[in-house]
Amino acid sequence: MFLLLSLGSMQAQQLLKGVVTDEKKVPIPFAKVYVKNSADLRVEADVDGVYEMRLFEGEYFLVFTATGYEDREAYVTISRGEVIRDMQLFPTTIKALDDIVVSTQKSNPGRDIMLKVVKIRDRINPWNYPHTVDVYIKASEKVTPTGKGKKNKEETKADGNTLPSETRDDPFEAERQKELDKVKGMNLVEVQLQRNFAPPNQVREYRNAYTKRGTDWQLYYTTTVKSNFNFFQNLMHLDDLHQSPVSSPISGPGIMSYKYRLEAQYVENGRKIHKIKIIPRNIATTTLSGYIYVIDSLWLVQKLELTMQKGNLLTYDYFTIEQTFAHPGDTMCVLATQTLIYGNRFQDQISECRTDATFSNYNFQPQFPNKFFGNELSVTQQEAYDKDSSFWSSARTVELSPEEKRYIILKDSIRDQLNRVEYLDSIDKVFNKINFWKVAWFGIDHRNREKRTQWGFSSVAASIRPIYIAGPRASPGFNYFRKWADQRSFDFAADVSIGLLNSDVKGNLWGRYLYDPFHFGTIGASFAHDFDVIRSFDAITQIYKRDNFIETTSLNISHDREYLNGLYINPQFSFSERRDVSNYEFVTLLDSVLPNNAPTKFMSYQAAIAAVTISYVPGQKFMREPNRKVVLGSKWPTFYLFYEKGIPKLFGSDVNHDYLLLGIKQTFKIGTLGTSNYNLMSGKFLNSKQLKDADFKYQRRSDPIWFSNPLYSFQDQDSSLPSRRIYYEGHFVHHENGAILNKIPFMKKTGIGLVIGAGALYVEEYNWQHYEALAGLERNFKLFKQRVRVGVYGIVSDGNHITPTTTWKVSFAVLNYRNMKWNF
Repeated sequence: MFLLLSLGSMQAQQLLKGVVTDEKKVPIPFAKVYVKNSADLRVEADVDGVYEMRLFEGEYFLVFTATGYEDREAYVTISRGEVIRDMQLFPTTIKALDDIVVSTQKSNPGRDIMLKVVKIRDRINPWNYPHTVDVYIKASEKVTPTGKGKKNKEETKADGNTLPSETRDDPFEAERQKELDKVKGMNLVEVQLQRNFAPPNQVREYRNAYTKRGTDWQLYYTTTVKSNFNFFQNLMHLDDLHQSPVSSPISGPGIMSYKYRLEAQYVENGRKIHKIKIIPRNIATTTLSGYIYVIDSLWLVQKLELTMQKGNLLTYDYFTIEQTFAHPGDTMCVLATQTLIYGNRFQDQISECRTDATFSNYNFQPQFPNKFFGNELSVTQQEAYDKDSSFWSSARTVELSPEEKRYIILKDSIRDQLNRVEYLDSIDKVFNKINFWKVAWFGIDHRNREKRTQWGFSSVAASIRPIYIAGPRASPGFNYFRKWADQRSFDFAADVSIGLLNSDVKGNLWGRYLYDPFHFGTIGASFAHDFDVIRSFDAITQIYKRDNFIETTSLNISHDREYLNGLYINPQFSFSERRDVSNYEFVTLLDSVLPNNAPTKFMSYQAAIAAVTISYVPGQKFMREPNRKVVLGSKWPTFYLFYEKGIPKLFGSDVNHDYLLLGIKQTFKIGTLGTSNYNLMSGKFLNSKQLKDADFKYQRRSDPIWFSNPLYSFQDQDSSLPSRRIYYEGHFVHHENGAILNKIPFMKKTGIGLVIGAGALYVEEYNWQHYEALAGLERNFKLFKQRVRVGVYGIVSDGNHITPTTTWKVSFAVLNYRNMKWNF
């Protein structure tokens, strides 16, 4: 039986033979031939250099060796029939081998090489070991005008709208940025920091220096805590860059998701390097292509050059990552340099960006104190922003280009000029000058830079409200703003509203003081004598109707603050007198086009209402900046509570009710399958002894055509339901981010994504049950310098008070550049 099995095995194997010769084609006796990494598959040539061996069908990596000669390697494919492979060896004194590039044939073991890398990746992965490292980052943007954009008188104002909201909210910073932006063509940021890391994913960085010349809103990787390009893990979660997690080609799942082709071999610094091309098997789930360079025998990654497939990038048109590694002790791949190349093309300009980072002074035996790592991921003190050119000349590890050197000199000279008192006074005089267009259209503003105050009056155009409840109105306004050096600020606004049809006078006063910027501590107060609405979040077909309006005279005070990391408490108190508007005259010319109704009549009453909103985000991550906090999010859901109390008899109050709302919401990603959102809530009036119409909580009816936010509303709810008893409401939305549609040929090129969702509502008081499911197609576009998303959706709904129905809706959303998220 053993003999028969041996014979069968011999018949299944195929014969490989050949002759091993030297540089003059003379046979080398007793040369050795073996299959790499398979010690048992080896033979020795005879005295004439002839060798023979039997191998099963497949691909093999052969090594030819002989004393006094350089080893040679070759790839063979064993198929049915005899295979002949001759090999020529060269003496070890030959130096020309360093310049020889060995191109692979059609069949090659690129995948096998990557399997060897993946097999030892846990050992060679530096992020599996605690360490500290010094990091220098230089991020630059080159801006080239295309000549297609049209310039106009509001160019400066339009450009300002593309700045981050924290800059737009501060008129002094916005004005300063506009002046600095007059140096066109480049933006530059330099950062020096120490990064502290402990596995699995604990990080804390100290930014020792940060200098910004120009704007940084298009520049990526100016901190190491938002994105870590660790290709030794299965998935990279780059939430501020890419809509879905990125599958790494140096991972077990990556071996199944990518094709690996060995394109070339070469010798560098005495080591043989394998150049392996990375090809996505399916661009729906794999988003990288490029090259990985592997050191032979050690199976360490020398460098990589990978490009992200266009489609799921949030803001950029293209993005390439280049990394090089050092190999201390030939046991680990330590990141040495990282270069990111990315950019955008807009209508009026081309933005080409590059971020260079160097990593040095690694310490793989750090002594971190207890509780060193936590939710605070980054710390930047004020002195980091005050570093001068002498500091950077010694700290800079990436040489500046001649263009960058000229830019820094020019930018610094302009900054010095902007800080001169004479210049600031001259700018204020120009800014404060009154002309016709300011009065008629833009508004009148007056600025005092020394005191950091600004006040102004609304323009004639902004004061006219041609369409308003109870007829057109004239509403001139006044505003005041002040900001202190420690980021505290004060806002104030006032307006007087005069009805042209009813000759009535109304007005509003509003103020807000940000007293604790780091904890978002804010005190607010307002006084109003104006129109108000009963159903503030009703459908657009109902919100304008006269029975929804009342007149109020009210005083409101509020306080908002973060008391613990992620714990926000916002108490509010209001006292108001509410009156109906039945004694007003209305413009009825449009009633035939937009059907309207009569105002709701009721006896005037007073309402004293106290409320508190509490929300908590466990494990909220953040960055500490001088006098402010940058929230990065959490992997945990947000829990929230809202309680409202109508206080009877206080100052003659005629209301008496208690309302409680509990909810939980979260955004999370399901591997490479997309992004999911849910929002679950339940509310109930615990007491409704004296509950007025304006204090009811309504289940919002749906808008026609317009697709409202599906995390807070329904798309085919035909009634507004005021309820006293408990209700339950749930919403779910999932964006597949190309995981499904991109599998269809050519769909990835369209940039269209699929979204699905569902919602359910139960209102006990009406025994009302409503269910709906939705599916839609969305596509992102560039509108000026913003990313917008347009969607078309189909909705199927059912319930115990309706028959099954279908409808279509459309939506339009703008990407929030502050948190890099859409509204849903």
